[in-house]
Amino acid sequence: MSERHVDGRAPRATGGSGAAAPVLTGTPDTPDATHAQAAARPPGRARAWAELLRLPALFTVPGDALAGAAAAGARPGARTLLAICSSLCLYEAGMALNDWADREEDARDRPHRPLPSGRIRPAAALTAAGALTGAGLALAARAGRPALAVATPLAATVWSYDLALKHTPAGPAAMAAARGLDLLLGAAASGGRTRAALPSAVLLGSHTLAVTTVSRREAQGGSTAGPLAALATSALLTRLLTRRPAPAESPRASALRTALGTAYAATVARPYLHAALNPSPPLTQRAVGGGIRATIPLQAALSARSGARVTALAVAALAPIGRACARKVSIT
Repeated sequence: MSERHVDGRAPRATGGSGAAAPVLTGTPDTPDATHAQAAARPPGRARAWAELLRLPALFTVPGDALAGAAAAGARPGARTLLAICSSLCLYEAGMALNDWADREEDARDRPHRPLPSGRIRPAAALTAAGALTGAGLALAARAGRPALAVATPLAATVWSYDLALKHTPAGPAAMAAARGLDLLLGAAASGGRTRAALPSAVLLGSHTLAVTTVSRREAQGGSTAGPLAALATSALLTRLLTRRPAPAESPRASALRTALGTAYAATVARPYLHAALNPSPPLTQRAVGGGIRATIPLQAALSARSGARVTALAVAALAPIGRACARKVSIT
């Protein structure tokens, strides 16, 4: 589930072989330099798995369940934690399966990736995808039948995207559905009103749809339509997140929601605009990376919008950690 699929992965959220990358199918600041270093200094086995699973994109996952619990009017608890762990497993399953499915395309466009470079065997990646999917479903079952009822179609969406839908017009919509289902997984596991979380799931899915659409061209570049559409989508989402508060909202809560909505806009606007003006592969990849990173402030803003200020701050705190990890391992 990545936006690289994104999805990230995952989802490239996470589209195409060009997180994440959503997941639950999700970009290095200097892609060419990162790729050159990878070619000149072959990483060890642990680093190869970190690249395959795009570990920095994992920080975009916990906010799904937490925002879902907040939107459902539930306090996070032990079952919310189980939902987060389930999401993490399903997201990483999508990442591994994405590279397995894209191994021939990556051999042409990204030979430095773990599978085409020979650092990880395709069979090992496929086995990991299956094991992580099983673990994700088992954890969801521990969180209760409502959680399993959401996790099952979520897992099916991830596998369908990677194996069949990624390169079809339905690909971005499938990745958006995966992110939305991941948010609903947190709502269902936490025992709140799952239907009340649907609006937040739609907003998160809309963001994922935009990122995945851009990611479909990240290896080749050449498209201004995707970044422009993503820029318009993020502007609309920002407007919805920061518009006049409800009468019952306190000034402090309103200020937090507005700040997080603004942080979301600031994370995506510049890379999307650059990719629209110059749709080269490096700038398109940066736009995808910006979209993946923006998932965290979006989740935090959605939590604040639901009145869960503590949850919003906890989710927002994941952003700098994810950024620091992305300096060492590419997020796409």
